[in-house]
Amino acid sequence: MEKLSMEALNRKSVEEFKRSEKTSVIVVLENIRSAYNVGSVFRTADAFLLESIYLTGYTCKPPHKEIRKTALGAEDTVDWKHFNNAGEAIEHLRWQGYKVYAVEQVNNSLSLEKVPFAENEKVAVILGNEVSGVELETIQQCDGCIEIPQLGMKHSLNIATAAGVVLWEIVRTRMKNIS
Repeated sequence: MEKLSMEALNRKSVEEFKRSEKTSVIVVLENIRSAYNVGSVFRTADAFLLESIYLTGYTCKPPHKEIRKTALGAEDTVDWKHFNNAGEAIEHLRWQGYKVYAVEQVNNSLSLEKVPFAENEKVAVILGNEVSGVELETIQQCDGCIEIPQLGMKHSLNIATAAGVVLWEIVRTRMKNIS
């Protein structure tokens, strides 16, 4: 086995990324304290060719030194918008025809592997604050809540990790059409 070179990986340029057809998935970050977490989500969104990231509340936005450090340039490729709060973002998403899920542990949450994501369905996932999670008012505006199955003593993940897990599952279900 041999590691692939950057040339062999066929990395897209910023212009090629911008022109590429995107996965109809939007990530909403609600009141995220850590700019490093925000940058990590930008990098994941780039990796999966997501449509956009919505930054809400006091979540920091580019340009920002700590976002740049973990995003490694993805803040320049992935489209993003800022909203005063998640409610405004949800209203905008509904207007665009998105189904909206909070990633949160609540009564009647759907286990991630059991969510029937339709192949062409427009999906938005909301990830909340590192300590308090997605706000209850926000949860009540969603179509449902997704929970990541966890088997150990800890029952929480860093939001950047949770974003990677959830977004991969959504993208994975759509990959059969990618050649």
